[in-house]
Amino acid sequence: MSLESEADPSGEALLPGNLPEALRAELVAFRRDLHMHPELGNQEFRTTAAIKERLEAAGLKPRVLPIGTGLVCDIGTESGQWAGGPRMLALRADIDALPIPDTKSECPYRSTVPDRAHACGHDVHTTVVLGAGLVLAALHEQGLLPRPVRLIFQPAEEVLPGGAADAIEGGALDGVRRILAVHCDPRVEVGRIGLRVGPITSACDRLEIALNGPGGHTARPHLTTDLVTATARVVVDVPALVSRRVDSRSGLVMTWGRVESGHAPNVIPQHAELAGTVRCLDLDAWRQAPDLVVGAIDEIANLYRAKSEITYVRGVPPVVNEVTSTELLQAAMAARRGTDAVENTEQSLGGEDFSWYLEQVPGAMARLGVRPPGERTVRDLHQGDFDVDEHAITVGVELFTAAALIDAV
Repeated sequence: MSLESEADPSGEALLPGNLPEALRAELVAFRRDLHMHPELGNQEFRTTAAIKERLEAAGLKPRVLPIGTGLVCDIGTESGQWAGGPRMLALRADIDALPIPDTKSECPYRSTVPDRAHACGHDVHTTVVLGAGLVLAALHEQGLLPRPVRLIFQPAEEVLPGGAADAIEGGALDGVRRILAVHCDPRVEVGRIGLRVGPITSACDRLEIALNGPGGHTARPHLTTDLVTATARVVVDVPALVSRRVDSRSGLVMTWGRVESGHAPNVIPQHAELAGTVRCLDLDAWRQAPDLVVGAIDEIANLYRAKSEITYVRGVPPVVNEVTSTELLQAAMAARRGTDAVENTEQSLGGEDFSWYLEQVPGAMARLGVRPPGERTVRDLHQGDFDVDEHAITVGVELFTAAALIDAV
């Protein structure tokens, strides 16, 4: 693979590792193949095999994670696996898809799997880390890679509490001293990235509630537990009550996604179910959230003599970008495309299990622009018509390769 440095207008050589045209085309085709064959979390066997095959073709030695999907691959180590040498920079991608239909009617690479779609850009993340690995492997052969790099292809990001925990347990962070990631952002124009120091995503937990009580005739609610009214009060009052028991600056938000109860207009039911999410911008408030939420639910349910069964599924903490790692991504993007290619970004209420890595080692995530230039309609994440400007693959690869070359501290 030929990896020549370009020169800026002053004649000064820029960083090596620009993406060759042949590899650029191959990566676009690879991403489209993943897009056509999406796999849900912990079922990414075809995806894992495709990544493994391409890395092995480049002479690398990827290792499938013990859970059977996902893999890691070291570059710049003699054995293909860290053995106590210089601690590595890790580049992370998530490889799973979503359980929703692909609604892009005229797209030649739309999903071929019913009710499955890469509607969050994980196919792009995967392709970017793969491409960066191939470029960095070629640079290593030329003696241009300053320290080893680990590629992490992680399964089940969309499955709470996230496949990152399984990857970490499988040794993904052994020997790693810093970790970087990108996430597609349809609000950011292609060719740019969004960055911020500190929290860039929110915590996200899942909540499921069953309410029970003796039902009866709607003519005699005083002889029953009026379960529909109790359910309505939980829906309305619990979020309000919780918001008064936590610092309002924490951004703790409860949102219901499912409420079910009853079958007939003149029958008070005996059972109701609710499900939703708890999101939080602040790490300390997230740690308090389960006790606050469960306590508020019990209080409201007891007022209406309803018995509550609560399943609080711990999700992920906020992704908190560490200062030095964020500066590394900023410097890498500036080296490739200039300082104007970096913009400030807001903290999102979306959850991301990249946060589990940051509980162990410093790191940062960048928002990778995927919106075509001039396009005003935003194809939002987790929507069936989501797609990207594929030039983002080149941008992501060159961002990561620059970061690996600059990160010599």
